[in-house]
Amino acid sequence: MPTLQSVEASSSRHESLSTGTAARSRHASVLKALRQWIDAQAGADTDPDRGDTIDWLRALPFVAMHVACIAVIWVGVTPIALMVAGALYAIRMFALTGFYHRYFSHRTFRTSRTVQFVFALIGATCVQRGPLWWAAHHRHHHRHADTPLDPHSPGIRGFLWSHIGWFLTTRAFRTDTSRVPDLAKYPELRWLDRYDTLVPIALASLLFGLGTLLHHAAPHLGTGGGQMLVWGFFVSTVVLFHATVTINSLAHRFGSRRFETRDDSRNNPWLALITFGEGWHNNHHFYPGSARQGFRWWEIDLTYYGLRSMAMMGLVHDLKPVPVWVASRMRK
Repeated sequence: MPTLQSVEASSSRHESLSTGTAARSRHASVLKALRQWIDAQAGADTDPDRGDTIDWLRALPFVAMHVACIAVIWVGVTPIALMVAGALYAIRMFALTGFYHRYFSHRTFRTSRTVQFVFALIGATCVQRGPLWWAAHHRHHHRHADTPLDPHSPGIRGFLWSHIGWFLTTRAFRTDTSRVPDLAKYPELRWLDRYDTLVPIALASLLFGLGTLLHHAAPHLGTGGGQMLVWGFFVSTVVLFHATVTINSLAHRFGSRRFETRDDSRNNPWLALITFGEGWHNNHHFYPGSARQGFRWWEIDLTYYGLRSMAMMGLVHDLKPVPVWVASRMRK
């Protein structure tokens, strides 16, 4: 018969083993999250029971990017820093709207493999993940817009969730390549999608180096590495992100409806201005197959103008127009 002392010793060993197992499990979870900051495939085995839970550990760099904007208090501001921030906003917004959206997601025009990769690379600097991830989620959104299967419907989950919450969930980090077989056949796009965070890190490093160089070569500009990093990368990227996702959160709530669609998409001219034409969202949801989203001549669509310019230079071709039958159904 076991003695009281042996029972207590056994219980102590059991508790010690349990504590050690729990500690190792926590340690493994932290290491996995750290790997996921660089390697998106490290989280491919998503637990379905935690799908809609915000993964705060994995989202920490994204949160830190917002906090870093506060550093404008210490680095100050100069015209050159604002010019760089504005130029990077414009270039990257075009890469998102023209290529991540209209090309990768909807295939509304054709281009060469080189141009495809260049703009996928620029798009990856936006910290909105890789081209396969972006296209896969967007195609899913169009199939299930404003239904319980839509990951970012403001009518179902509210403004904050549709604007940013869904983007940070365990489920949302995963790329479902079955939705983008036409894109997944390119190994360079798969690599970029897997290691997408390396690209914005490279951009941030280049901006810091540029600012440092200007500080020594052109001191009259008054800039430096820290200022160029904060304004050129952190502020520009955060503003770019929130402008982009207004199409999820606001363009399904505020604006006019030219077409009766199954979703609640709206045309909003103010959002169209800051997103280079994406605010003509009801137009787009009615007919997503056109490279143009401003269907009327007065609906400003900067992305379409940019694509037309690229077509004139031979960089893109076969831009799909708004069909006659669509134009005939426009109410105003």
